[in-house]
Amino acid sequence: MEIAGKNVIITGGGRGMGKQFAVDLKKLGAKPFVLDVLKENLDSLKSEADISGKIVDVSNESEVEAFFESYTAENGAPDVLINNAGITADALFIKQKGDEIKKFPFDNWNKVLNVNLTGVFLCAREASYQMVKHGVKGVIINISSISRAGNLGQTNYAASKSAIDAMTVTWSKELSRYGIRVGAIAPGYINTEMVSQIRQEVLDKIIKNIPVGRLGEMEEISQTVQFIIQNDFATGRVYEVDGGMRI
Repeated sequence: MEIAGKNVIITGGGRGMGKQFAVDLKKLGAKPFVLDVLKENLDSLKSEADISGKIVDVSNESEVEAFFESYTAENGAPDVLINNAGITADALFIKQKGDEIKKFPFDNWNKVLNVNLTGVFLCAREASYQMVKHGVKGVIINISSISRAGNLGQTNYAASKSAIDAMTVTWSKELSRYGIRVGAIAPGYINTEMVSQIRQEVLDKIIKNIPVGRLGEMEEISQTVQFIIQNDFATGRVYEVDGGMRI
């Protein structure tokens, strides 16, 4: 698929990697539109890069349905959906300190699964519905993570990302009859605002375990997004971009 002229929807696109995707794709001639939950992110992106967006809670079915209906009515069906929105709420499954034993908070589980998994499901469902309805042979890209293999303190996050991988393969098989491709990217530790919040001594240990000896850059994940869009034989795969790191 050629990138120029294509309608691209990016969830969690107001900052971080989502913002990088939007800016880079616009430079290549695409028409990106971002979803975010923070107005200040959308306002900043609009002023910096003249990219429009809308506040949408991706975990809310009625909001997602209404957005894709209104977007399609105004712009035509999306050609590309990038499911980038994601959050973390880390905790150990069971933690004992002295006589006190803490359990993984159920609220942490729900918050992360609602955004990272249900949000991906809802946006992909609505995007593919509009693609099929309007005869668009589109592309869906889901952002997974190196944590999909399981990571200390990330029961919820790891579960959501491994589930995204399974949905990616399933959808690629189901949607191929309509000419829709589905792929995923599993980044390692990338130089984002989220990673910058990690304590330096912890971050130093992480970098020592990355064979290339550094964090990844957002541009490198953006390049992988562009590869999936442009390569018409790329579907049903999770592309690991992690500097060779394993956890």
